[in-house]
Amino acid sequence: MNDFRKSLVNSTLRKVLKRLHYPLEVMLTCVRWYVAYPLSLRHIEEMMQERGVFVDHATVHRWAIKMVPVLAAVFRRRKHPVGKSWRMDETYIKVAGQWKYLYRAALAHSGIPTPSQK
Repeated sequence: MNDFRKSLVNSTLRKVLKRLHYPLEVMLTCVRWYVAYPLSLRHIEEMMQERGVFVDHATVHRWAIKMVPVLAAVFRRRKHPVGKSWRMDETYIKVAGQWKYLYRAALAHSGIPTPSQK
């Protein structure tokens, strides 16, 4: 977690966190729950109170407004590109007397031979 925190705390994030007084783990946990799960701000407030952290739902909303664009930019820079070319193999096979649809998708340069390459 410390390496992840160090990689996130760049100059842009430091500017956003300058006047925020809660620990970084608490803020990131609340914002993550708000973004990743269909929870209301009041549900997050209750969940944090159950864990012994007293934070208002309006505070969590301010954190989300400030931190989500910055975190999205940080994660976008760390995102690895995926292949641009995919191959799709499709066929029907007979299994126990019934026809079944069989398919697979593979990257063009993944090393998995497609029927046209055999």
